[in-house]
Amino acid sequence: MKTRARFSRAIAGGAALVLGLCLAGCGNGGSSGSAEEFHVLVYGDSANKVEKQIVATFNKTSKVKAVLDTIPGADYQTKLQTVINTPQAPDVFFNWGGGSIQPFVKADLLLPLDDMIKKDPALKANFLPSVFNSAVVDGKAYGVPMRGTQPVMLFNNGKVLADAGVQPPKTWDELLDAVKKLKSKGITPIALGGGDKWPTQMWFEYLYDRVAGPELFEKALSGDKSAWDSPDSKKALSMLKELIDAGAFGTNYDSVKFTDGGSPALLAGGKAGFELMGSWEYSTQQNADADFAKNDLGYTNFPAVEGGKGDADDLVGNTNNFYSVRKTTRHADDIAKFLKLMYSDEFVKAQLGLGNLPTTTNTDTFLGTADNPEYLKYQFDLVGKAPSFQLSWDQAYAPENMTPIYVAVQGFFNGQLDAAGFIKAMQALTTA
Repeated sequence: MKTRARFSRAIAGGAALVLGLCLAGCGNGGSSGSAEEFHVLVYGDSANKVEKQIVATFNKTSKVKAVLDTIPGADYQTKLQTVINTPQAPDVFFNWGGGSIQPFVKADLLLPLDDMIKKDPALKANFLPSVFNSAVVDGKAYGVPMRGTQPVMLFNNGKVLADAGVQPPKTWDELLDAVKKLKSKGITPIALGGGDKWPTQMWFEYLYDRVAGPELFEKALSGDKSAWDSPDSKKALSMLKELIDAGAFGTNYDSVKFTDGGSPALLAGGKAGFELMGSWEYSTQQNADADFAKNDLGYTNFPAVEGGKGDADDLVGNTNNFYSVRKTTRHADDIAKFLKLMYSDEFVKAQLGLGNLPTTTNTDTFLGTADNPEYLKYQFDLVGKAPSFQLSWDQAYAPENMTPIYVAVQGFFNGQLDAAGFIKAMQALTTA
């Protein structure tokens, strides 16, 4: 679930087995499947209850039925790539836009949605333009937003902070001070699901933004490898190293995962003070420990860095998740009707009920009807005032860069790579 859902993130375990069972039950999949059904492949996690609801709504009135398939675990992208160009490929699939779909576009595997949009302009007009355009490649639309926007925020256990005399930090120096106070109380200051690697990446994303502004990463993504060797890059790495050396994450973070509920449990159980995570943290905690989510789960934006070039209101994370359509599907007209539900009132209300924030133009009219209006309003305001909303690195780059990025961020955290080694690894990434 950033949807990096990050994604919302999924409950890990048994991914290969579940995928095998799914594909065995899917027959020949999207490109040559049943004439009376099409398959929708999604990232399996707690947000699936909305996807199940929307599929059920669609199937009530459609002769051609939608079949929902899920891949649990943090390796959704890898599993998707193994089937996307096979007879078992889904008709519709969950993705993060950006670099996550570019290889599929280049391989001519995706259906441009422009004709659908001409017939139903609301497929584009009913979404925030900045979000919708995240799935536009070479001037053509390849995705319709689903789920919600997913900024990364600094979550906290309010009771733990109060007991330690700590306030949610507004600046980097205040965060360092909070780390010292929590350590003195025998509390791991920051829960980190390092075993998944992508949560570790979030710390790089924010520090680079706060120190250098969004331009550094934009330059690097465009192919300017010198950006990684800049003074601002080295400063961000030195600040992160200071935080690591201060014991902010404890010592066993690489044996903890978010995807199996490990790091959220540390926060909810009072064993950690903070967790940097996508907005899906709320629905994760709500699903696992509703009392904690209601009473003690706090949230703020990432701290400001004094003297940094990045705006304190900048966000990183995932602008949204998207549904893209396989070019060879037999059911494009029925899929177009299915995608219309992604801006329906039912969809918006159901996503808000999970703590997700849809990016439809009418979302704000429903904020007051949700069970958690305060959280949603806070998130809505964050997104609305952010000068920059940077897509997660592993989704902004093409998929073949995901593992090298993870190896680099984990290596730096563990001390296996120094700053020069990290910089070299990032310069080796492939760009368009």
